[in-house]
Amino acid sequence: MLAPLQNDNFLRACLRQPTDHTPIWLMRQAGRYLPEYRATREKAGSFMGLATNRDYATEVTLQPLERYPLDAAILFSDILTVPDAMGLGLTFQQGEGPKFAKVVRDEAAVAALEVPDMDKLRYVFDAVTSIRHALKGRVPLIGFSGSPWTLACYMVEGGGSDDYRQVKSLMYARPDLMHRMLDINARSVAAYLNAQIEAGAQAVMLFDSWGGVLADGAFQAFSLAYSRQVLSQVKTEHDGVRIPRILFTKGGGLWLDEIADAGADVVGLDWTMNLGKARERVGHRVALQGNLDPNVLFAPPENVRAEARKVLDSFGKPTPGSGHIFNLGHGISQFTPPESVTALVDEVHSHSRRLRAML
Repeated sequence: MLAPLQNDNFLRACLRQPTDHTPIWLMRQAGRYLPEYRATREKAGSFMGLATNRDYATEVTLQPLERYPLDAAILFSDILTVPDAMGLGLTFQQGEGPKFAKVVRDEAAVAALEVPDMDKLRYVFDAVTSIRHALKGRVPLIGFSGSPWTLACYMVEGGGSDDYRQVKSLMYARPDLMHRMLDINARSVAAYLNAQIEAGAQAVMLFDSWGGVLADGAFQAFSLAYSRQVLSQVKTEHDGVRIPRILFTKGGGLWLDEIADAGADVVGLDWTMNLGKARERVGHRVALQGNLDPNVLFAPPENVRAEARKVLDSFGKPTPGSGHIFNLGHGISQFTPPESVTALVDEVHSHSRRLRAML
């Protein structure tokens, strides 16, 4: 039996219900900025050794919660598990980031793609269940996946990219192949997120990390359409409990209205957006998540606190039908001083309570 949830502020904010404070969690909150994470990774021997071991994945997911009173946990995994399960051969080189042994750049490579057997991702679902038990109801657990477009970027480029030349070349030269790949990715991601929900994830997030590199028009056709397809296929309820879905497009502020209509409960914003203006634009359609610049965390603690207040003040006092989850505008940097996060979490909780107490 799973323990009842003791802190549901994150889930309530996702569904635009009242909360006693603004909930906060951080993208990549379990990661290299924490010495305890680095120690566990050392034991595991490699990133994939960490991600594919249920006990290690559970340990590192819980580490930030031992340090900080965060309002949600996020599964420790990687967005590239799905293409790895498709047989592309994922490895992580120290200091170099992810690399695929096979790239998808022509008709034959696209024809070979198919929705992977979810049993190949059993290690992820086992970790989700293990983490849910280990949390003992302290906070909700978020599952996640990369978006179809973001996964395609890595699959075509073979790793990270500065200019997205390979994936954009394929997109413009052979849009038919790109659409075929994106449809397979969308069906894979939907099945993957649904399996995470069945294993115990209480909310899921779609990371469209590279949607913002696309031109207007291309974004709607090659990124948003497939995020929408995923969201239309992902469960909104499991065992009678509502499962919120979050869509985050880095660099997507230009398309906020269209993203807000894509079917998610929450839209994540990067730091280039004004939160107050975004709130006016989306109205009561979705909750908002974000959006502190991660580099703020390199400033002294009093400056971190001041910048956190600016974000909260920009959103303003929550009213019925609105919701705000505090987060960074992208993942936390590995060089972040852990004490900066202490100041941030404390200020978000205390200042958001003050805002709610104001007439």
